[in-house]
Amino acid sequence: MPQGIASGLIGRSSFQGGAATWILGLALHFFIALSMAGVYYAASRKLPFLKDHWMLCGLFYGMALYLVMNLVVVPLSAIHARGPIERADLIKGLLVHMVLIALPIAYSVRAFSKEQISVPACRVV
Repeated sequence: MPQGIASGLIGRSSFQGGAATWILGLALHFFIALSMAGVYYAASRKLPFLKDHWMLCGLFYGMALYLVMNLVVVPLSAIHARGPIERADLIKGLLVHMVLIALPIAYSVRAFSKEQISVPACRVV
């Protein structure tokens, strides 16, 4: 998988690149994932409903991620993948992006952005 991700940047020659292109693909994968999380986090600062309704918003964010990756990023990449997407691949891709990627991002943003309630310290007499 990492060499496939690297092929988006350097083309089909990434599959002959060995460990170097494998590491590049892994680094790109984490960069993309962190960017996805950063975009959701930044949007949640301006749109509080993203935190309040994290599950529904996360599912829609997953759909948006899948569509952006497959309709914008991949066609503009060095591999120029185009063509119709098979129904089974579409459903599997949507479910993976919705459940395994976007829901954890949305939940994490909600969980880590909760404002801490300060409790007054008790004095021991």
